[in-house]
Amino acid sequence: MGKNARVGNWSPERLAQGLGWFSIGLGLAEFLAPRRVGKMIGVGGRHRLLLRLLGLREIASGIGILSQPRPAGWVWSRVGGDAVDLALLGGVMHPGSPTKSRVAAATAAVAGVTALDLFCGRELSRSSKAGDGGAVHVEKSVTINRTPEELYRFWRDFEKLPQFMNHLVSVTVNGPNRSHWVAKGPAGSTVEWDAEIVTDMPNEVIAWRSLEGADVNNAGSVRFEAAPGNRGTIVRVKIQYRPTGGRLGSTIAKMLGQSPEKQVTVDLYRFKQVMETGGIARTEGQPAGRARSTSRKYDDLVQR
Repeated sequence: MGKNARVGNWSPERLAQGLGWFSIGLGLAEFLAPRRVGKMIGVGGRHRLLLRLLGLREIASGIGILSQPRPAGWVWSRVGGDAVDLALLGGVMHPGSPTKSRVAAATAAVAGVTALDLFCGRELSRSSKAGDGGAVHVEKSVTINRTPEELYRFWRDFEKLPQFMNHLVSVTVNGPNRSHWVAKGPAGSTVEWDAEIVTDMPNEVIAWRSLEGADVNNAGSVRFEAAPGNRGTIVRVKIQYRPTGGRLGSTIAKMLGQSPEKQVTVDLYRFKQVMETGGIARTEGQPAGRARSTSRKYDDLVQR
C-alpha cells in the first residue's frame, strides 16, 4: 500500500505523473493478486475482497492523475485514500501478532507516500492558481549554413513546411495571415486547426497561434538570427501546446517516440538538410540502401 519516492528537483507535475503510474501499478497488484499483497503487508489472505476494492480505487486515482494536466484534485483524493489505508492498517495491528512487524512496515510506507501526496497536492494547488493551464513548452535551435533571408522566405511559405515536418499532412493558406493545418494524430488519425500569424518581421521572426476550435491548442514562434563569424543562421523554435488527451496523452506519446519535443528536434535537422543540400537524404529502396540516413548525428537524434 505504499512506497517511498524521491522528490529531488522534480516539478509537482512530474511527481504527480510518478504517483499516477505508481497508483496504477499498485492497484493492479491489489486487484490481481490480493492474497499475495495481503501476506506481504501482514494481513493474510482473508481480506481479498477489500484489497480488490482498494486496488480499483488506486487504478481510478492513477488514471485520473495521468489524464489531467493539473491533477490537483486527483492527488488530493489520493491523500484521502491514504488516510483510509492508514486507518485499516491500524485496525489490524494487534499487539503480539506474528505479522505485527509487516503491518508496521506497511504503515510506515503508506505514511511516507502520504507525505509525498500532501506535498504534491499542495504544490499543484499553488501552481494552478498562477499557472498556464497545463501547457507544455518546447524550445529547440539549430544552426544552418544559409542566410536569414533564405530561411525566412522558405519557412514563410507555410505550404512548404510538410516537406520537412514529417508529422504534418498539409498546410493550406486561406488568407494573408490565416492558414489551415492538418497533422498526423495517434493510431492513424489526424488533428486539424486554423492558425493566425500574430507577428511577422521579415527575415527575423514569425509567431503564430491556433484559433478557437483547434484540436490541439498551440502557439509558437521561429526566429532567424545571424550566427557569429558568418557561420550561417541560428534558427530558434519555441512552441507552447496543450497535449491531446491531457497529461496521459503526452506521456504515452513520449513512450512511443512521438512527442512534440522529439518532433521539433527532428524537423529542425530535416529543415537543415533541405536548405543546405536541397533535400532530405533517403536511401530506402536503393539496392545498397540502409534503413538509416547518411548522418549518424541525425540517426541518433531520431532514435532518442
